[in-house]
Amino acid sequence: MNNKTIRIASGQGFWGDLPVAPVNQVKLGQIDYLMMDYLAEVTMSIMQKQKLRNPDFGYARDFVGVIEQILPEIAAGKVRVLSNGGGVNPQACKDAILRIARDAGYTGLKVAVVDGDNILPDLDRLISEGHELKNMETDAAVTEIKDKLLSANVYFGAEAMAEALDAGAHIVVTGRVTDTGLCLAPMVHEFGWRFDDADKMAAGTVAGHILECGAQSSGGNFTDWQLVPDMENIGFPIVEASADGSFVVTKHEKAGGLVSVATVKEQLLYEIGDPAEYITPDCIADFTSIELAQEGDNRVRVWGIKGKPKTPFYKVSASYLDGYKLTGTLVYAWPDALKKAVRAGEILKARAENLGLQFDAFHAEYVGFNGCTEQPAGPDYDRDIPDEVQLRVSLSGPSKADLDRFGMEMAPLILTGPSAVTGFAGGRPKAGEIVAYWPALIRKDAVKPRMTIFST
Repeated sequence: MNNKTIRIASGQGFWGDLPVAPVNQVKLGQIDYLMMDYLAEVTMSIMQKQKLRNPDFGYARDFVGVIEQILPEIAAGKVRVLSNGGGVNPQACKDAILRIARDAGYTGLKVAVVDGDNILPDLDRLISEGHELKNMETDAAVTEIKDKLLSANVYFGAEAMAEALDAGAHIVVTGRVTDTGLCLAPMVHEFGWRFDDADKMAAGTVAGHILECGAQSSGGNFTDWQLVPDMENIGFPIVEASADGSFVVTKHEKAGGLVSVATVKEQLLYEIGDPAEYITPDCIADFTSIELAQEGDNRVRVWGIKGKPKTPFYKVSASYLDGYKLTGTLVYAWPDALKKAVRAGEILKARAENLGLQFDAFHAEYVGFNGCTEQPAGPDYDRDIPDEVQLRVSLSGPSKADLDRFGMEMAPLILTGPSAVTGFAGGRPKAGEIVAYWPALIRKDAVKPRMTIFST
């Protein structure tokens, strides 16, 4: 019987998450693996635009800074790192890591790159071979927006990352992989799990889902946030995984935050569809099979997870340019702050129409009244009398020039609209691109991940 236990720590939940979190995970206690998730669905398009401006960019440069801070622990074999921070340019990310390692005098450091996920250059060939990449929500073929595409990446699973760990990689840098695969790969490597063992794949996938959003399972963004101690120094979650597929969710003792059945349950519910069929490239996990119990302070045991065999498809995350958007704000003060803001929004919309400006959507909301609930201001809005209300106007449309022209209408409202207005110091709002999401499926036999090892 394999009684081995490994500790896998979450270091980032998204690109821009708490910078000190991954360093603390390494410095505050013992961990075996650090997984760092940088990629939301729209992040790849942002990175793609950065790479077009500079071929050396296109990855999460924050990640390289983290590696620099924990290089002594990595080189000493105390922790191994897996991250999708390579974005659309994992090779450049690898080069940057090797450069800082060599400059610091480290030798024998192995950095693996897992790529092959970028199918944008191969799109014409794939379409000609019959891969329509239909939108999973609308069933439209990708040819309808092919000329507007900014990125198209396959979600690979854990297999190539586990291969990299088997080959001795200290750091694994990937392009688009599943967030959960960053956690599953170390389990496969350490415990010798087979990829056709659906229950084990599901267990590692659920563990990865609990870790993927950083502190969201250790007290961050928690409904009962008042119960979370020392949120200033919140610790990110750690999974203590066992070979039988069970694991304990915890955190470093010296870190703030809270790990409870409730915090873990809230994360388990995050971004899932059918709870009985959570589909990844590695398996289909059944979230209804999960058992949880509080084992002690900041320790939640998870077990009993069941899975089904993987599907023959990969998910493709594509993005495309879908017009332009503009948002501008003004703040109206008491008395009648909400009435003034509502009237100002009406005036702005009428002036845009009088100018003949093209826009697909015009939306006015009133922060302080309905900016979060999105309920329209109705005739009973006098029931509350706020001291101030921020008017936030958003437009979208096909013409960047028209939206920029509308932006010139915001400041004039100061002297040509309702009184007691402020909040206009930011200047004229400018139109920006709308990046739309295109989810699709592609057969697994059409694409293949590539794993390469490099060393100092």
